[in-house]
Amino acid sequence: MTKRSLAKAAVWASIAAIALSAAAMADDDDKKKSVNEQYLEDLRQGKIHIEGDHAAVTELILNRNIPIPYSYIAQLMASPNAFGDGPACIVCHSSADPAVSYRGLDLSTCDGIKEGSTEAPARPIFVAGEDPKREILGRRMRNNRMPLGVSFNVDHSTDAIKSVEAWITAGAANDDNFQNNILPLFNTANVFGEDTPSCAECHMSNEEPPSFHELDVTSYEGIMLGADSVAKGVDNATKVIIPGHPELSGVFQHLTEDRMPPGIDPSEDRDHPNSQILFAWIKQGAQCR
Repeated sequence: MTKRSLAKAAVWASIAAIALSAAAMADDDDKKKSVNEQYLEDLRQGKIHIEGDHAAVTELILNRNIPIPYSYIAQLMASPNAFGDGPACIVCHSSADPAVSYRGLDLSTCDGIKEGSTEAPARPIFVAGEDPKREILGRRMRNNRMPLGVSFNVDHSTDAIKSVEAWITAGAANDDNFQNNILPLFNTANVFGEDTPSCAECHMSNEEPPSFHELDVTSYEGIMLGADSVAKGVDNATKVIIPGHPELSGVFQHLTEDRMPPGIDPSEDRDHPNSQILFAWIKQGAQCR
Protein backbone atom coordinates (compact mmCIF):
# COMPACT_ATOMS: atom_id res chain seq x y z
CA MET A 1 0.00 0.00 0.00
CA THR A 2 1.15 3.57 -0.65
CA LYS A 3 1.60 6.11 2.15
CA ARG A 4 -1.53 7.90 0.93
CA SER A 5 -3.52 4.67 0.95
CA LEU A 6 -2.30 3.90 4.45
CA ALA A 7 -3.22 7.41 5.59
CA LYS A 8 -6.73 7.05 4.14
CA ALA A 9 -7.13 3.67 5.79
CA ALA A 10 -6.02 5.18 9.11
CA VAL A 11 -8.56 7.99 8.84
CA TRP A 12 -11.45 5.62 8.17
CA ALA A 13 -10.25 3.31 10.93
CA SER A 14 -10.23 6.31 13.26
CA ILE A 15 -13.85 7.07 12.44
CA ALA A 16 -14.88 3.55 13.40
CA ALA A 17 -12.73 3.54 16.55
CA ILE A 18 -13.99 6.90 17.75
CA ALA A 19 -17.61 5.96 17.07
CA LEU A 20 -17.20 2.83 19.19
CA SER A 21 -15.48 4.79 21.96
CA ALA A 22 -18.25 7.38 21.89
CA ALA A 23 -20.84 4.71 22.59
CA ALA A 24 -18.89 3.62 25.65
CA MET A 25 -18.39 7.19 26.88
CA ALA A 26 -21.93 8.47 26.30
CA ASP A 27 -24.32 8.97 29.21
CA ASP A 28 -27.27 6.61 29.46
CA ASP A 29 -30.36 8.48 28.35
CA ASP A 30 -33.34 6.50 27.04
CA LYS A 31 -35.07 9.66 25.85
CA LYS A 32 -32.14 10.84 23.77
CA LYS A 33 -31.49 9.37 20.35
CA SER A 34 -28.26 7.48 19.98
CA VAL A 35 -25.53 8.89 17.75
CA ASN A 36 -26.27 6.14 15.26
CA GLU A 37 -30.01 6.93 15.27
CA GLN A 38 -29.29 10.61 14.71
CA TYR A 39 -26.95 9.76 11.85
CA LEU A 40 -29.47 7.43 10.16
CA GLU A 41 -32.21 10.04 10.47
CA ASP A 42 -29.99 12.70 8.89
CA LEU A 43 -29.03 10.22 6.19
CA ARG A 44 -32.67 9.53 5.30
CA GLN A 45 -33.36 13.27 5.17
CA GLY A 46 -30.49 13.81 2.76
CA LYS A 47 -28.46 15.91 5.21
CA ILE A 48 -25.30 13.81 4.90
CA HIS A 49 -22.96 14.54 2.02
CA ILE A 50 -19.67 12.70 2.26
CA GLU A 51 -16.99 12.94 -0.40
CA GLY A 52 -13.48 12.24 0.85
CA ASP A 53 -11.83 11.93 4.24
CA HIS A 54 -12.44 15.52 5.34
CA ALA A 55 -16.19 15.34 4.85
CA ALA A 56 -16.35 11.97 6.60
CA VAL A 57 -14.59 13.30 9.69
CA THR A 58 -16.63 16.51 9.65
CA GLU A 59 -20.02 14.83 9.22
CA LEU A 60 -19.51 11.81 11.46
CA ILE A 61 -17.32 13.21 14.22
CA LEU A 62 -16.93 17.00 14.38
CA ASN A 63 -20.50 18.07 13.59
CA ARG A 64 -21.83 15.65 16.21
CA ASN A 65 -19.21 16.53 18.81
CA ILE A 66 -18.28 12.88 19.26
CA PRO A 67 -16.09 12.57 22.39
CA ILE A 68 -12.51 11.92 21.28
CA PRO A 69 -10.76 9.36 23.51
CA TYR A 70 -7.16 9.98 24.53
CA SER A 71 -6.30 6.47 23.32
CA TYR A 72 -6.69 7.69 19.75
CA ILE A 73 -4.60 10.80 20.41
CA ALA A 74 -1.83 8.57 21.79
CA GLN A 75 -2.03 6.51 18.63
CA LEU A 76 -1.64 9.63 16.47
CA MET A 77 1.42 10.80 18.38
CA ALA A 78 3.08 7.40 17.91
CA SER A 79 2.22 6.95 14.22
CA PRO A 80 4.36 8.10 11.28
CA ASN A 81 2.51 10.08 8.60
CA ALA A 82 -0.39 10.75 10.97
CA PHE A 83 -0.56 14.43 9.99
CA GLY A 84 1.21 14.22 6.63
CA ASP A 85 4.43 12.64 5.40
CA GLY A 86 6.90 12.59 8.26
CA PRO A 87 8.04 10.75 11.40
CA ALA A 88 5.87 10.13 14.43
CA CYS A 89 5.72 13.06 16.86
CA ILE A 90 7.18 11.02 19.73
CA VAL A 91 10.37 10.31 17.80
CA CYS A 92 11.53 13.84 18.64
CA HIS A 93 9.28 14.63 21.63
CA SER A 94 9.16 11.73 24.09
CA SER A 95 10.41 13.13 27.39
CA ALA A 96 10.26 16.19 29.62
CA ASP A 97 14.07 16.07 29.75
CA PRO A 98 15.47 18.67 27.29
CA ALA A 99 18.69 16.63 27.09
CA VAL A 100 16.92 13.89 25.13
CA SER A 101 13.73 15.50 23.82
CA TYR A 102 13.45 18.71 21.79
CA ARG A 103 12.20 21.58 23.99
CA GLY A 104 11.61 19.09 26.80
CA LEU A 105 8.27 18.33 25.20
CA ASP A 106 6.77 14.93 26.00
CA LEU A 107 4.04 13.91 23.57
CA SER A 108 4.12 10.28 24.70
CA THR A 109 1.78 10.86 27.66
CA CYS A 110 -1.41 12.82 28.16
CA ASP A 111 0.06 14.80 31.05
CA GLY A 112 3.13 15.60 28.97
CA ILE A 113 1.03 16.87 26.08
CA LYS A 114 -0.92 19.14 28.41
CA GLU A 115 2.17 20.40 30.24
CA GLY A 116 3.92 21.50 27.05
CA SER A 117 7.59 22.35 26.70
CA THR A 118 9.69 22.35 29.88
CA GLU A 119 12.83 23.95 28.48
CA ALA A 120 12.99 27.72 29.06
CA PRO A 121 10.88 29.48 28.14
CA ALA A 122 8.63 26.70 29.46
CA ARG A 123 5.10 27.04 28.16
CA PRO A 124 1.99 25.02 27.30
CA ILE A 125 1.31 24.41 23.62
CA PHE A 126 -2.46 24.85 23.91
CA VAL A 127 -5.22 25.74 26.36
CA ALA A 128 -7.57 22.85 27.12
CA GLY A 129 -11.15 23.69 26.18
CA GLU A 130 -10.19 26.33 23.62
CA ASP A 131 -9.52 26.30 19.88
CA PRO A 132 -5.79 25.58 19.49
CA LYS A 133 -5.52 26.91 15.94
CA ARG A 134 -3.53 30.00 16.94
CA GLU A 135 -1.73 28.40 19.87
CA ILE A 136 1.74 26.89 19.52
CA LEU A 137 0.45 23.42 18.66
CA GLY A 138 -1.97 24.71 16.05
CA ARG A 139 0.57 27.02 14.43
CA ARG A 140 3.22 24.32 14.25
CA MET A 141 0.82 21.92 12.57
CA ARG A 142 -0.84 24.37 10.16
CA ASN A 143 1.46 27.27 9.36
CA ASN A 144 4.27 27.04 6.83
CA ARG A 145 7.46 28.84 7.68
CA MET A 146 8.08 31.86 5.48
CA PRO A 147 9.24 32.66 2.89
CA LEU A 148 7.43 29.69 1.37
CA GLY A 149 9.83 26.85 0.71
CA VAL A 150 12.58 28.04 3.05
CA SER A 151 14.68 25.09 4.18
CA PHE A 152 14.04 23.54 7.59
CA ASN A 153 17.69 23.98 8.55
CA VAL A 154 17.87 27.75 7.92
CA ASP A 155 18.95 29.60 11.07
CA HIS A 156 16.09 31.13 13.05
CA SER A 157 18.24 34.00 14.34
CA THR A 158 19.82 35.57 11.27
CA ASP A 159 20.61 39.28 11.29
CA ALA A 160 17.49 39.95 9.21
CA ILE A 161 15.22 38.05 11.59
CA LYS A 162 16.82 39.66 14.64
CA SER A 163 16.28 43.10 13.07
CA VAL A 164 12.57 42.40 12.63
CA GLU A 165 12.38 41.09 16.20
CA ALA A 166 14.12 44.16 17.60
CA TRP A 167 11.86 46.51 15.63
CA ILE A 168 8.72 44.83 16.98
CA THR A 169 10.11 44.71 20.53
CA ALA A 170 10.86 48.44 20.40
CA GLY A 171 7.25 49.24 19.49
CA ALA A 172 7.09 48.75 15.71
CA ALA A 173 7.23 52.47 14.92
CA ASN A 174 7.06 53.96 11.43
CA ASP A 175 10.41 55.69 11.81
CA ASP A 176 13.64 56.01 9.83
CA ASN A 177 14.79 52.60 11.03
CA PHE A 178 11.65 51.00 9.64
CA GLN A 179 11.78 52.81 6.31
CA ASN A 180 15.52 52.35 5.75
CA ASN A 181 16.23 48.98 7.37
CA ILE A 182 13.07 46.96 8.02
CA LEU A 183 10.76 47.61 5.07
CA PRO A 184 13.45 46.68 2.51
CA LEU A 185 13.77 43.25 4.18
CA PHE A 186 10.19 42.41 3.21
CA ASN A 187 10.71 43.59 -0.36
CA THR A 188 14.01 41.89 -1.23
CA ALA A 189 14.53 38.29 -2.35
CA ASN A 190 16.87 35.88 -0.53
CA VAL A 191 16.84 37.94 2.68
CA PHE A 192 15.36 35.27 4.95
CA GLY A 193 16.84 32.26 3.15
CA GLU A 194 18.73 31.30 0.01
CA ASP A 195 16.69 30.96 -3.17
CA THR A 196 13.56 32.36 -1.57
CA PRO A 197 11.27 35.08 -2.94
CA SER A 198 10.70 38.39 -1.27
CA CYS A 199 7.74 38.55 1.11
CA ALA A 200 6.18 41.16 -1.18
CA GLU A 201 6.12 38.75 -4.11
CA CYS A 202 3.17 36.96 -2.48
CA HIS A 203 1.89 39.72 -0.17
CA MET A 204 1.66 42.99 -2.10
CA SER A 205 -1.87 44.32 -1.63
CA ASN A 206 -4.98 44.09 0.52
CA GLU A 207 -6.88 42.13 -2.13
CA GLU A 208 -6.89 38.38 -2.83
CA PRO A 209 -6.13 37.59 -5.54
CA PRO A 210 -3.39 38.48 -6.14
CA SER A 211 -2.15 38.84 -2.55
CA PHE A 212 -2.31 35.82 -0.24
CA HIS A 213 -4.48 36.51 2.81
CA GLU A 214 -4.99 40.10 1.62
CA LEU A 215 -1.70 41.00 3.30
CA ASP A 216 0.35 43.94 2.01
CA VAL A 217 3.94 44.12 3.25
CA THR A 218 4.99 46.85 0.80
CA SER A 219 4.10 49.65 3.22
CA TYR A 220 3.87 50.36 6.93
CA GLU A 221 0.14 50.92 6.67
CA GLY A 222 -0.37 47.59 4.93
CA ILE A 223 1.71 45.67 7.45
CA MET A 224 -0.03 47.19 10.45
CA LEU A 225 -3.50 46.69 8.92
CA GLY A 226 -2.83 42.96 8.86
CA ALA A 227 -4.34 40.05 6.97
CA ASP A 228 -7.83 39.30 5.61
CA SER A 229 -9.05 42.88 6.06
CA VAL A 230 -11.53 42.53 3.18
CA ALA A 231 -12.83 39.10 4.13
CA LYS A 232 -13.16 39.94 7.84
CA GLY A 233 -13.51 43.71 7.68
CA VAL A 234 -10.89 46.28 8.63
CA ASP A 235 -11.79 46.22 12.32
CA ASN A 236 -11.46 42.43 12.45
CA ALA A 237 -8.34 42.00 10.32
CA THR A 238 -5.79 39.56 11.70
CA LYS A 239 -2.97 41.63 13.14
CA VAL A 240 0.45 40.33 12.09
CA ILE A 241 2.40 42.80 14.22
CA ILE A 242 1.76 43.19 17.95
CA PRO A 243 3.99 46.10 19.04
CA GLY A 244 6.29 45.08 21.86
CA HIS A 245 5.56 41.38 21.44
CA PRO A 246 7.36 39.59 18.60
CA GLU A 247 6.37 36.19 20.02
CA LEU A 248 2.70 37.12 19.45
CA SER A 249 3.27 38.67 16.03
CA GLY A 250 2.32 36.58 13.01
CA VAL A 251 5.18 37.95 10.91
CA PHE A 252 7.81 36.87 13.44
CA GLN A 253 6.09 33.53 14.07
CA HIS A 254 6.09 32.72 10.37
CA LEU A 255 9.76 33.66 10.04
CA THR A 256 10.90 31.45 12.92
CA GLU A 257 8.47 28.56 13.44
CA ASP A 258 8.91 25.44 11.34
CA ARG A 259 5.84 23.42 10.45
CA MET A 260 5.64 19.92 11.88
CA PRO A 261 6.45 17.13 11.25
CA PRO A 262 9.93 18.34 10.25
CA GLY A 263 10.49 18.59 6.53
CA ILE A 264 6.81 18.30 5.60
CA ASP A 265 6.06 19.60 2.12
CA PRO A 266 4.43 23.06 2.39
CA SER A 267 1.77 21.95 -0.09
CA GLU A 268 0.53 19.23 2.30
CA ASP A 269 -3.01 19.82 3.56
CA ARG A 270 -2.78 21.93 6.70
CA ASP A 271 -6.21 20.81 7.86
CA HIS A 272 -5.58 17.07 7.75
CA PRO A 273 -8.50 15.02 9.13
CA ASN A 274 -6.34 13.77 11.99
CA SER A 275 -5.40 17.36 12.85
CA GLN A 276 -9.08 18.20 13.06
CA ILE A 277 -9.66 15.25 15.39
CA LEU A 278 -6.73 16.34 17.59
CA PHE A 279 -8.08 19.89 17.74
CA ALA A 280 -11.54 18.57 18.63
CA TRP A 281 -10.03 16.60 21.54
CA ILE A 282 -8.41 19.79 22.82
CA LYS A 283 -11.60 21.84 22.45
CA GLN A 284 -13.45 19.12 24.36
CA GLY A 285 -11.10 19.67 27.29
CA ALA A 286 -8.17 17.36 26.43
CA GLN A 287 -9.46 14.59 28.67
CA CYS A 288 -6.91 11.90 29.62
CA ARG A 289 -9.38 9.03 29.28
